[in-house]
Amino acid sequence: MADGKSSVGTGAIDIALLIGRLLLAWIFLHEGVSLALNFSGAVEMAAQFGLSVPLLVATIALQIGAGLSIAAGLLTRIGATALGLFCVATATLYHTNFSDQNELFHFEKDLAIAGGMFVLAAVGAGSLSIDSWLRGRGL
Repeated sequence: MADGKSSVGTGAIDIALLIGRLLLAWIFLHEGVSLALNFSGAVEMAAQFGLSVPLLVATIALQIGAGLSIAAGLLTRIGATALGLFCVATATLYHTNFSDQNELFHFEKDLAIAGGMFVLAAVGAGSLSIDSWLRGRGL
């Protein structure tokens, strides 16, 4: 192989990237769809955090849009970067009461997910993605 990778190793890497993308996307797709399906409850919850309805709608759109982007492997680097930044913002804006173990856990969880998103943004979606298919077609 010209790039020094065996086809077996590349296949395993691409399968790992696909599984990782699906697992990372799941939390955002689930949350975004849940908020959209229970929009009135989501508005009430958002109000408790001082979030406006337009910001809630933008959050839902980001979670669903970027979640689908990552799951499908379409514009993966952009979707992963957006969700990584979203996780850092969520951690630093809403989970900083470190005397509360639950808040500390959510802070750390959000940063860990952000780390996974930034790694995905750096390496891309792999060959099992729409991004790869489009590249192969010269698009």
